[in-house]
Amino acid sequence: MSLTLSVDGDRWRRHLLATVTAHPGIVPVAKGNGYGLGLGRLARRAQWLADHAAETGAAVDTIAVGTYDEIGEAATRYSGDLLVLTPWRPFGAALDLDERTAARVVHTVSRPQDLAALRERDPRARFVLEQLTSMRRHGMTRRELATAAEELGRARSGLRGVAMHLPLNTTSHLGEVTRLINEVVASGLPTTTVFVSHLTASELARLATSYPDFTVRPRVGTDLWLGDRGALTVGATVLDVHQVERGDTFGYRGRSVPKSGHIVVVSGGTAHGIGLEAPTGDQSLKARAATLARGGMDAVGFVRSPFSIDGKQRLFAEPPHMQASMLFVPSGARVPRVGEDIDVRVRFTATDFDRVVVS
Repeated sequence: MSLTLSVDGDRWRRHLLATVTAHPGIVPVAKGNGYGLGLGRLARRAQWLADHAAETGAAVDTIAVGTYDEIGEAATRYSGDLLVLTPWRPFGAALDLDERTAARVVHTVSRPQDLAALRERDPRARFVLEQLTSMRRHGMTRRELATAAEELGRARSGLRGVAMHLPLNTTSHLGEVTRLINEVVASGLPTTTVFVSHLTASELARLATSYPDFTVRPRVGTDLWLGDRGALTVGATVLDVHQVERGDTFGYRGRSVPKSGHIVVVSGGTAHGIGLEAPTGDQSLKARAATLARGGMDAVGFVRSPFSIDGKQRLFAEPPHMQASMLFVPSGARVPRVGEDIDVRVRFTATDFDRVVVS
């Protein structure tokens, strides 16, 4: 009676080992809801990967978490360093680190004034300096990087490298990364380590050739944990089935059934993330047409759900409830039995499962 993520354990573990082997300096990213798998589970699996260093050739000595509030859950399951992706600020959770884990934390610093404040507060603090990329989310400009270099002087003083968070593009990042690395060299920073995100294997190989004196460490989340989607299956349990005729009322809002069929009640609702849609970045004509089509369906009470029966994506009978959803299955289509599991297509980073079962 749950929304369940089932994982083919052998296949998933083979993928993890293969991915880490292909990226010797990898920094696994374990943040948020743990890409649907759970933050704690990913931290434990990162420790498992670290324990397999002799097999993969990758030390896995660092994982990246999203926020300071996530450190505790990861720190009890993983023994290495904890790189916090959210930039350090002189307020909030960043100032409330547990003394037992503070020495394992690597901060991200994205402003020169924060670098001075962090070093004053904790002279032993370890950190990476984040550069401003075309993402324009966090990071230092070329001039600010030079200012940070002056602040540090010739001493390494806790500096663990420079971080670059790149956008999700279909074009190559090599031009931008080349410019950013050249800025690091020009700044005089005493480091040759660069933490990068969203680079392809070929781009990483090109960088290694172009900058043999640099150590490029890819931060990898989605491609590591969710890279083999065939190993992951999401299912929802059928909780109830009701035959209805045209004109019958149902649901919270007393809607009328447009034609005969069945109301199928399944596990999974807004508490799980079902029916909650994030803004899309797809601006193609096809995407816009699909948006218009969904709007037209919604106007007459028909909205496509992520639930599928026999390969057919079924419609919501009404907006999903907190922990269950009501689907409409028209007459003539096979009606699933109570207790049967049906397929669900979800966005893993926005879904909280009742159960995660790893075989």
